[in-house]
Amino acid sequence: MEQVGLAAATTDVSLWSLFMQAGIVVKLVMLGLIAASVWTWAIVIDKYLAYGRARRQFDKFEQVFWSGQSLEELYRTLSERNNTGLAAIFVAAMREWKKSFERGARSPIGLQMRIDRAMDVTLARESEFLSARLGSLATIGSAGPFIGLFGTVVGIMTSFQAIAGSKSTNLAVVAPGIAEALLATAIGLVAAIPAVIAYNKFSADAGKLSGRMEGFADEFSAILSRQIDEKLQPRQAAQ
Repeated sequence: MEQVGLAAATTDVSLWSLFMQAGIVVKLVMLGLIAASVWTWAIVIDKYLAYGRARRQFDKFEQVFWSGQSLEELYRTLSERNNTGLAAIFVAAMREWKKSFERGARSPIGLQMRIDRAMDVTLARESEFLSARLGSLATIGSAGPFIGLFGTVVGIMTSFQAIAGSKSTNLAVVAPGIAEALLATAIGLVAAIPAVIAYNKFSADAGKLSGRMEGFADEFSAILSRQIDEKLQPRQAAQ
């Protein structure tokens, strides 16, 4: 009777049929991997749009910043906005600059350190935002094949138990169970391969954007350092 059931299962070897015929453990593994694949593509789409938007914002800000516009005027324009990237670093530095001079800053070194610290904190926050959820891609890319392999091992064990019960090694009896088990590995690879590729690409993109922010922070720090010398040296000489 069991042989008849196994033979009947061979009549339909579509993906849906293989999924429905799989055991509960293998089904859970497949569903988890499908969910991971969907999450991977959601992150890919989000990061693709976010990094493209960030590059455009960086280009626009740099064009305005290096156009010769007054720093005070640019600060007034940006200070009331919810800034990100280069604009956020600029606003953080200018805010510390203005607060320090309003309170009568006298030490150029202390003022420079406070401005650099404000930019470093903002830079770290913006870099963390750029790298958010990339760890999920790395996890899916590294763990996906092994999770699929686990489902395959469980499925093959179940198939061998059924074969032993049927006392038949006919290929028509063995093949459906093996196919069900291997489907888990295939889904694991489908989830893992795009995740690995996306992680490598977006990690490189995040590194380039972070590099641009670090470069701007260094350049702006040098600009403010010269202005600090111009403002504080006459004051110190007068004292």
